Amino acid sequence: MVVLKRIIAIILAMSALATMAVAQETYRYEVGGGIGMSGYIGDAGGNPMKHPGWAGGGIFRYVIDRRWSLKANLIVASISGRSDGISYPGGAVYEFNSTLYDVGAQMEFNFFNFGIGSKYMNLKRITPYLTVGIGATYATPDVGGNAFAIALPMGVGVKYKLKERLNLGLEFTMRKSFGDGLDGLSDLNGIQHSFAKNTDWYSVLMVSVTYEFGKRCKVCHYVD
Repeated sequence: MVVLKRIIAIILAMSALATMAVAQETYRYEVGGGIGMSGYIGDAGGNPMKHPGWAGGGIFRYVIDRRWSLKANLIVASISGRSDGISYPGGAVYEFNSTLYDVGAQMEFNFFNFGIGSKYMNLKRITPYLTVGIGATYATPDVGGNAFAIALPMGVGVKYKLKERLNLGLEFTMRKSFGDGLDGLSDLNGIQHSFAKNTDWYSVLMVSVTYEFGKRCKVCHYVD
């Protein structure tokens, strides 16, 4: 009888340790940064890869669950363009260089349960995801004047878990600007655009590394 009690006690202790181990794999937050390249579509160009620029920034992510997360980002990027091959009155050629400051929030949906851990949770170490959000962009072009615009980012990405708390990401987003001054050029063909219809878009392709922190629970028997 005493032996049986000891066996039961050992089993219960092992179960508690296993539960704690699962709990330790789940964190609420991620913080990190990334670098990459940017592109531009607007009055002075229609190919975002023709005049690539640089991009970099910081990331803060709130992990809702294994599938959903909410990300805040601060991005600094350069864009440039030249209107070669675009017909403007008098055959004029327009070119510019601009620095963008982008702050925003995006919702992310993982295709798979993202993580490392127990097989019964069907976790995947790598997952593609979709993202959409809203942000604000401040531009400082070398022609025209500085400009501010609301932006709508939308894109795709992939996440890979390097270690339990370390993640590698690759994301591509196209960002529609609700304003026509990011390039310092506006209405070059004499056509007035409304707030919702304009020609300025920019893209960001970024590789990022994030670190997880903030355990959901230290000692518990349930992990959401």
